[in-house]
Amino acid sequence: MDAQLTALAINCTLKPSPAESSSEVLGRQILEALAGHGVIGTMVRAVDHSFAPGVGKDMGDGDEWPALRAQVLAADVLVFLTPTWLGQHSSVAQRVLERLDAELSETDTRGRPTLFDKVAIAGIVGNEDGAHHIAAVLFQALDDVGFSIPAQGSVYWNGEAMQTTDYKDLPATPEKVAQSIATAAANAAHLARMLRGSGYPA
Repeated sequence: MDAQLTALAINCTLKPSPAESSSEVLGRQILEALAGHGVIGTMVRAVDHSFAPGVGKDMGDGDEWPALRAQVLAADVLVFLTPTWLGQHSSVAQRVLERLDAELSETDTRGRPTLFDKVAIAGIVGNEDGAHHIAAVLFQALDDVGFSIPAQGSVYWNGEAMQTTDYKDLPATPEKVAQSIATAAANAAHLARMLRGSGYPA
């Protein structure tokens, strides 16, 4: 029997736990959909951890990135979650991307970049425009460091601009968002399973 596929969701909200987070709600929905395809997931809130600015895999005393990095390396699927602020991904999301930059100089036992054979999808929420731009930035960065992006691998919700309703406040998941969650999860699980069975060449 195939080994269990796993997913790690990194929530890049600006709100420390236990504050409510729309990114967390969307992330839980994506992880639930992945579970339906045999992928067991966990979520971490990046802002709850102290990791230094920089592009190294370990920035020294007090840096908590190495522990989070170990979780990234252990997972088959990364679910990258961010809110939208001023039309951009969060500052926390940018710091996570910058720390992932260290993987460009790291290789596995076969001499390949450490993040080859791993899949990444994105979840983006906000009551302003910017989701397509953010997905483009995230996917370019995640592809650069070695992740594979499945077809239609982003899920987003944009509320009405300059209003106060957040994704977490909705009475039900919008139909189009639910469809996007289902598609992204199915395609991520499919691609992760394919890469598990036959990864990229050395």
